[in-house]
Amino acid sequence: MNTNSKYSIAIISVFLWIGFVCAISFMEAWLKFSAPGVTIPIGLGIGRLVFGALNKIEWVFTVGIALNLILTKTPLLTARNVFYLVPVALLVLQTFLLLPFLDIRAEQLIQGEELPSSNVHFYYVGMEVLKIICLFIFGIKILGLNGKFETDRAD
Repeated sequence: MNTNSKYSIAIISVFLWIGFVCAISFMEAWLKFSAPGVTIPIGLGIGRLVFGALNKIEWVFTVGIALNLILTKTPLLTARNVFYLVPVALLVLQTFLLLPFLDIRAEQLIQGEELPSSNVHFYYVGMEVLKIICLFIFGIKILGLNGKFETDRAD
């Protein structure tokens, strides 16, 4: 089976995942606040919805990639796959730690509470950058510079 068809779900998922994160985290997130009439509370409300939806889509991509690797009998725990496993770990942290914290904080700001500044948003952005870099490297490795994604040798 040729590499591109064997890993087609993983390839499509990786590059769509990159596109979604880039479009939402690096464009929509800050751009919405420059639109006329968008106040901080409205922007935060939109952001909560959009980032909640993005998180769910990221899990779909994560599962799609994992299933593609499992169904093609590709070992998950290899040095090569660290570029997939790091984004998965970051997604777990974002889903269960950062997003709930940011969601509560956004709701408090929407309700008009004054809050001390927080660096959590910067941690989230840093994770997004690291996730994109790792996914890109993983995607390139799946495509394979030599047209073959080697699964039968140890890294």
